[in-house]
Amino acid sequence: MEIGINGLHLLLLAALAEAVWETVKLVWEKHKINIDRLGSIFITIAIACGTGIDFFKILDMPLSIPYVGCILTGVIASRGANFLHDFLGIIEGMKVRNKS
Repeated sequence: MEIGINGLHLLLLAALAEAVWETVKLVWEKHKINIDRLGSIFITIAIACGTGIDFFKILDMPLSIPYVGCILTGVIASRGANFLHDFLGIIEGMKVRNKS
């Protein structure tokens, strides 16, 4: 079943939103702030914004609000390399399925 580019963008948006939300939830654990998680998020946001890395642009879904894409990219990337590898695999699978 072909979902088209708009459907693919909607699926990508849902996956990105879930990844951001799940990451943000990790900041508050056991009724207190997890300073390690918060520090990781701030560092990766700074790196993403400083380098201009933006998942939304990479996925051809540019946002109209400056810096939101790199901020959200930083939040997602703060989960680490394994999470990011799996996440990118999901996105690539979605793209491949849409082409076939």
